[in-house]
Formats: sequence, C-alpha cells, structure tokens
Amino acid sequence: MQELTPTREILLAEPRGFCAGVDRAIEIVQRALDKFGSPVYVRHEIVHNTYVVNDLKSKGAIFIEDLADVPAGATLVFSAHGVPKSVEKNAQERGFNVFDATCPLVTKVHVEVAKLSKLGYEFIMIGHKGHPEVEGTMGQLEFGIHLVEDVEDVQKVQPQQTEKLAVVTQTTLSMDDAAEILSAVKARFPLILSPKQQDICYATQNRQDAVKLMSPQVDLVIVVGSPTSSNSNRLKDVAAKFGTPSYMVDDDSELQEHWFQGKSKVGLTAGASAPDVLVQAVIARIRSFGAVSVRQLDGEKETIKFPLPKGLKPDAPQ
Repeated sequence: MQELTPTREILLAEPRGFCAGVDRAIEIVQRALDKFGSPVYVRHEIVHNTYVVNDLKSKGAIFIEDLADVPAGATLVFSAHGVPKSVEKNAQERGFNVFDATCPLVTKVHVEVAKLSKLGYEFIMIGHKGHPEVEGTMGQLEFGIHLVEDVEDVQKVQPQQTEKLAVVTQTTLSMDDAAEILSAVKARFPLILSPKQQDICYATQNRQDAVKLMSPQVDLVIVVGSPTSSNSNRLKDVAAKFGTPSYMVDDDSELQEHWFQGKSKVGLTAGASAPDVLVQAVIARIRSFGAVSVRQLDGEKETIKFPLPKGLKPDAPQ
C-alpha cells in the first residue's frame, strides 16, 4: 500500500485575523475596564470569538443580551455589530455610562439608512436573519426595511412602494453571494438605489480575496474562527467554491490529524475576529502532524485604524 504524502508546507493567507473594527471594539472594553474598573457590561458578544469573549470575562467584562440585567449607573458597551435605536434609547433613559463599539463601517450603513429614510425611502437588506448586525441595522427604523437572505426571498418581498427603494447589505457577507442576490434585487426592482460604496467591508473583502488566491495552491484550507462568526463562515464557503476541502476550528484542539493525510500543502486563514495567538497555536499543532515549513502569501496590507470614542482616548481626563 502506497504511503500518503505527509503535510510539508503551511501557506498563510494575507491578510487574516483581526481587522480595525475588531481591534477597536476589544480596546474599548479593555480601556473601560482600566478606567472604571470591573464589572463593565457588554451587550452581546463584543465580537464573535470564544477566546476573545472568555479573555474579557476573566478581566471583569459581563456579557448580557437584555439591558434589564445591567444595574443602574453601570458602564455599558455596545458590541461591534451595532444595536437597534430602541436599545440606544433604553440605555440613555436608564442613565448608563455608554460606550459604542459599533464598527464605523456598520455605522456608515446606519447613517445611510437614516438619511434616505427621511427622504421617504424603503429598504431591502441583504443579510442573515438573527445576526446582531442585521438586527441593529433593521432596528434603525420602526418599519420600511425588508430582509432578504437569498434569491428566493427577493421574489417574495413586498415593499409598500417601489418608486423610492434602496438596498443595503450586511458587512460580513460573501461578496459573491451578495452580488448574486443584489442582481436579483435589481432585476425585480430596476430603479432601486444601490449604496454609494459597497457595504461589504474592506476587511471582509480582503480576507475573501486572500482565500481565493490561496485555495487553488493548497490541498486543504483551515479557517480559524468561531461558529457564530459570519465572516469566518464565509471564508470557509469561499474555499469550498474552489473545490478545496475546508474546515473551520475555534482553536487548535479541534484539529483532526486525519484531515491532513495526503495533503502536502495546507492553507491557513483566520476570520476578522480571531486573534493571532490562535493562529500560532494552530500552526504549532499542524507542525506536530508533520508540516516542516510555513510561508506567508502576498496580499493586501491593511493600515487603517479607527479612533476610540471620547472618554476612552489615551489623553482623556480621568
């Protein structure tokens, strides 16, 4: 019986891992803990990564879904995914010390929705039902925003009027899937207003492009990311579209040695909410299975950094 080729090389996608929005969100919680002490309450997981959430819990962050679980006068952080207007109003009425960690690229979508709604527009939103970002964006309006998850939904949606329609998308979608649904939306509603810029964020796009470049060069793709992470799931989907076997793992403990049998080159990437410490642990584990080298592929260099909220900047008064 012929011996299977062992894994020889790990190819690292570039970019991978944390994006500017995730960096900012985590730093907001950490700075709030440093400045105000524990506990700091966070509505929903600050980002969708088990390691990050558990690390912040160990430092004094308490993650909640209902503001009723937050005591009066507490410090509260909104997650990177954004929140509905009703949650903002509730927090304000209850007098919490609020810091908004919503990714500025998600905020851009919220601003566009608010602006166009004042002009009488209804909206078609492309996204995943139940995702907190979708709930946050749809919650910017009391009515007039309709969710479509796939091409079939496009045929079912019934806006009250079609003269003033605009489309927005969840920022962490697969570009290819969003494009297919957007085409169906435009075919049914030819006059619909597209966003000034593509809503899918630069980091999501860059990571998907990196996987598209990497997948044809490898025999297997590993995505580091939590099951709740939309952008991590999309990276796995992108690899699969190239016919490359792919697995998503929360950390190195989930790797199975038999995945790597007969796979001489393994591609490795990480979702935008997955820290590099997890990537390094996965590399070490794959090396223990026999990989002998690691090579980083060329890719887009990300230099963007988002500012912190007032009151948490380094020069903010104590």
